[in-house]
Amino acid sequence: QVQLVESGGGLVQAGGSLRLSCAASGSIVRLSTMGWYRQAPGNQRDLVARITAGGSTDYTDSVKGRFTISRDNAKNTLYLQMDSLTPEDTAVYYCNTAPPYVRSWGQGTQVTVSS
Repeated sequence: QVQLVESGGGLVQAGGSLRLSCAASGSIVRLSTMGWYRQAPGNQRDLVARITAGGSTDYTDSVKGRFTISRDNAKNTLYLQMDSLTPEDTAVYYCNTAPPYVRSWGQGTQVTVSS
């Protein structure tokens, strides 16, 4: 069973940066289109960035130019570099394939941006 473990969240002031990591078991990061999702209180879980097995990336409009998704195939790890953070980015961030085929989501990592 694939396991996903997110880390790197925290409390940061507006304009600051964070780098999230997602450690995955097996070769899922290398072989799959992977994505970062986020869920704010009272909201649904939305995809914010994804990267294909070939390395193509795309982002939801609200994070374009500020977030960068990448991966290290040798480490089976997915990353999300988040710059110029705003309070609207506050959420729990998760990784999964895109679409999300892994049934057991990780615990997520909390990102809180203060104004």
